[in-house]
Amino acid sequence: MEWVFDGGRPCLDLVNTMRSRHESGVELLTGPDALAEWFSLAGLTTGPVPVTAGNVLAAKALREAIDRVLLPPEEPSSMDVELVNNAAASAPAPPPRLALAGGALRREVPAPKDPVAAAFAALAADAIDLATSDAEVRVCAADDCGLRFCDASPRRNRQWCSMSRCGNRAKARAHYARTAPQARRDVDNPA
Repeated sequence: MEWVFDGGRPCLDLVNTMRSRHESGVELLTGPDALAEWFSLAGLTTGPVPVTAGNVLAAKALREAIDRVLLPPEEPSSMDVELVNNAAASAPAPPPRLALAGGALRREVPAPKDPVAAAFAALAADAIDLATSDAEVRVCAADDCGLRFCDASPRRNRQWCSMSRCGNRAKARAHYARTAPQARRDVDNPA
């Protein structure tokens, strides 16, 4: 599975687990193993965690609600806002603790009791932060992409989810369109 983390925010990376939205869509969260792998690679869990089919359905529902909240054609629905809020409140992070080790104090954060709920809470909290910030969420300008990303460029004019993927392809197509007619003329009219 080719996971992409070009959204610039964890909540957008979750949204981007549905590819090619402009067409029929390509689902990357195909089952519990895929979601567990994504959580781990996204840094939301420390290694694989037990994930159920119900967790996958919840992840997809959260993903779609986040997408509709962050890219609304109009005011987001109260159901989507409630779903995001409920996910954010579902698993508060355990409080940090002080530990004494070798005569020195150190900060420890215990592992959450439910790592999947904690991952959902972190994703929802990130979506809330993004939705209420001045940051701009955009859709990649490449016709065959549609990934969402947070535009943090200085002029807020970023067009592609990734310069190395979609931006490079678009620039190569534009270059070919500019140079190909001249190359054909050179072949047809050799000097």
